[in-house]
Amino acid sequence: MMTMAAAAVWTLFALTAAADGGTAPNLLLLLMDDMGWGDLGVFGEPSRETPNLDRMAAEGMLFTNFYAANPLCSPSRAALLTGRLPVRNGFYTTNAHARNGYTPQEIVGGIPDSEILLPELLRKAGYSSKIIGKWHLGQRAQFHPLKHGFDEWFGAPNCHFGPYDNRVRPNIPVYNNSEMVGRYYEEFPINLKTGESNLTQIYLQEGLEFIRRQAAERRSFLLYWAVDGTHAPVYASKAYLGTSRRGLYGDAVREMDESVGTILRELQKQGIANNTLVFFTSDNGAALNSAPKQGGSNGPFLCGKETTFEGGMREPAIAWWPGHIPAGQVSEQLGTLMDLFTTSLALAGLQPPTDRQLDGIDLSPVILQNKLIDRPVFFYRGNELMAVRAGLYKAHYWTWSNSWEELARGINFCPGQNVTGVTTHDQRDHSIQPLLFHLGRDPGEKYPISFSSREYADAAQTFSAVVRHHRASLVPGEPQFNLCDRAVMNWSPPGCEKLGKCLNIPPSSPWKCDWPH
Repeated sequence: MMTMAAAAVWTLFALTAAADGGTAPNLLLLLMDDMGWGDLGVFGEPSRETPNLDRMAAEGMLFTNFYAANPLCSPSRAALLTGRLPVRNGFYTTNAHARNGYTPQEIVGGIPDSEILLPELLRKAGYSSKIIGKWHLGQRAQFHPLKHGFDEWFGAPNCHFGPYDNRVRPNIPVYNNSEMVGRYYEEFPINLKTGESNLTQIYLQEGLEFIRRQAAERRSFLLYWAVDGTHAPVYASKAYLGTSRRGLYGDAVREMDESVGTILRELQKQGIANNTLVFFTSDNGAALNSAPKQGGSNGPFLCGKETTFEGGMREPAIAWWPGHIPAGQVSEQLGTLMDLFTTSLALAGLQPPTDRQLDGIDLSPVILQNKLIDRPVFFYRGNELMAVRAGLYKAHYWTWSNSWEELARGINFCPGQNVTGVTTHDQRDHSIQPLLFHLGRDPGEKYPISFSSREYADAAQTFSAVVRHHRASLVPGEPQFNLCDRAVMNWSPPGCEKLGKCLNIPPSSPWKCDWPH
């Protein structure tokens, strides 16, 4: 049921919407890939190479405490579109304890039919919807976007890894709606030596065309622009190569920044900016293991992607909505990707599903009235609750960066940031006496609060109640990342016949997926 505060906000919005033509607001979700909190000039990146995003923040609301739903891509994206933690929607593994899983093309699973995705619900309010870029919720046809509520799709089901030989592994297909139109490294080239690829420009034009079409039809829309140029292997178009002081990664960020600026200008040109909420964020923290040439910055925070430390899950986030969000707003609200699900439904005048536990909250009172809502944030790694944030405090119930074996092979999720007893290379259980940090005094999670202090006792009591309440309502979903099989790879995607691009499917031989970290 809609809360009184949300109902008041909805009434306020409805009055202003009437002046804008009476339509529900368009929703434009700009989800970056592996972009870190410290990659934006507005958050202190010294090169100051994100003028459009910095202007977007100056004209709207900057969130300083916004989190991904997981330290890895696929689970975070599933959480955004379902409003539910990955452990609830099935985007995790039980093959080993506290292991990150995602959807490489050998994964048998994908988004379950039992999950209700945001575009399915928005369709009830007359919205049209499109996803552009990386889907990552399953590459098999039954898991594709058009089977789960989206009206249109241009992009790929998996990461742009490759190139492959199309014998041991196939190259990843690119789809236009329900049929492939080519493959990465073939019809859609990525030059690994130079980093050149025109994909971001293709995705930009797809977005602009969709916006123009919906504006002409005067129809409310959801555009989910999920581009991946900042994910290794990083790429940028020729015009941006060599233009950043940060190298190739900076080139990719500059192209993303200019693309966002182009999209915002198009909204204004079409006269729909005042009726469009634009939200910019990222799916997880910067990948420090591939930085600095192939990864970004998490600013002052500890570690990066793959971890549940702040650097792995705290994200840059900006809300922009001219005429509704006053310029120059900064919010300290604890927010998550899952909140975009619930907030979008509220702004569309829809009730969220009541037959399942949702983890996202409605941020419309925050966005429209700069209110603060008390809520905890839960940090999962696979099937384990690793940490919880409440207010300015964060409690770690388990610590682990990655294994000693992986570290010996050069895989390091916390380069130059070893904190004794915190960034551990063995899985350490702190459930009886969690490590507590005050993120106001210690955003880098370097100084655990003394177990013997009154501050620790008071905070620990609060966390105990929060965790007990959370676990009482937790019904884990069927894990989707347990089974792998070469036969489910992208050998013969829908539409391959028309292009003569079908490949031979090998015999099915499933195995238990191995997740090293």
